Amino acid sequence: MFEGRINKIIVFFIYISVFVNSIVLIKDPFEFYIGYLVFLLLLPVFLMRYGIPSILTVIFSVLLVSGIINIILGYNTAGLFLKIFTGAFFSYLFYYYVIIESKYNIEKLFQLYLKGCYIVSLIGLIQFLSFHVGFKPGYDYMWLLNKWGYYSGGDFGMRVNSIFGEPTYLGACVSAGMFVSLYNLIVKKPYYLNKIKSAVILVTYILSASGLAYVAFFLAIIFLLINFGLIRYVLVFVPILFGAFYYAYNNVSEFRERYDSTIDIFSAGKFEIGKTHGSSIILYNNYRVAKENFSRNWLFGTGLGSHSIAFEKYSIMKNEKIEGFNQNGADASSMLLRLISETGLFGSGLMLLLTFRCFVARSQTISSQIPEYYWLISGGIMIMILVNLFRQGHYFLNGFPFFVWMYYYNYVNYKEYLSTISTKENQVKDVSGMFAIK
Repeated sequence: MFEGRINKIIVFFIYISVFVNSIVLIKDPFEFYIGYLVFLLLLPVFLMRYGIPSILTVIFSVLLVSGIINIILGYNTAGLFLKIFTGAFFSYLFYYYVIIESKYNIEKLFQLYLKGCYIVSLIGLIQFLSFHVGFKPGYDYMWLLNKWGYYSGGDFGMRVNSIFGEPTYLGACVSAGMFVSLYNLIVKKPYYLNKIKSAVILVTYILSASGLAYVAFFLAIIFLLINFGLIRYVLVFVPILFGAFYYAYNNVSEFRERYDSTIDIFSAGKFEIGKTHGSSIILYNNYRVAKENFSRNWLFGTGLGSHSIAFEKYSIMKNEKIEGFNQNGADASSMLLRLISETGLFGSGLMLLLTFRCFVARSQTISSQIPEYYWLISGGIMIMILVNLFRQGHYFLNGFPFFVWMYYYNYVNYKEYLSTISTKENQVKDVSGMFAIK
């Protein structure tokens, strides 16, 4: 896959587009991120070589027609729609071409992703240590054309974000690598990353002090518990699960405040400014907006990019003068809420169908004939999809479409592998039957 020096450079920039969302090359007249370079250079070449796949043509044709109708009806504007539609379409198109160019070698692509997780986690660990020894160039990466800098505060003195825009982005993008790393520390024979590299990823992940990262961590433990057998491994995983939650709740104030506030506001529908965590209020507000917009436009939503307009109509905080509570009006603070609001049952249903229909459980690969990586890739990326649906509202941030395609084609490859095994078994039976004594 991608053999030769030139192609290795191409692979490098593809993964730059996944892991780096904070380095801005140009700020005016618009922000030009370093990851955009690979799109501009490769997309025209791929487009001429492969054309546009029918599956994307069908899905985005529906979104296009729906978007135009909603613009005419006044639920959306052409500017908002085109910005998100073109970004989402070309992102999914580009990463589809990457899958083809790799000859559908999902394991290799995932291994390169794991290598990237280790590198950015190592940088995060250096960032944390540099902060505590007072070496500013080692923890504040503004000198690297970085848009966001670093995040001080939290119970660790700083919240590690490595080269990501913020700790939450690290929690989302590295979540699949965290899942594999946790698996590697539990089993005797680790997958791809050794135990030291896996430990580096887990330590950095915890030092991010991101609520989203902790949610992903708890999901990873639950996934491992389910995959390895609830009864057999209950004494291993359940203490880890409760121990991790107990530690995070009692020692990480950011996690405790967000957890308590989210449970309270969604169970009772009441909040108090100054007491309820701000991010919980923002998420609940966007939930209410998405719910109202969906009830009026349930089939196709009001079009890509339209949640900000729905937010202006239905926000319960629109008259609140305190700064910050009307943030995330464009991305709904959650991809699932945004899909529900902007694409209705069509878009949200399609994403949920893909997520649960294409999942490969360990019980399906328990046979020694079936490689372990099928369920590891599936489990890791499913966690990534779930945490993005829960708390990331951007459709194509950090190469999210890339992982959607990997998730889908990992399932396709798995089904083809099963078919190959079945064919070989039938051939053996046919041959043995020829020599049977009758």
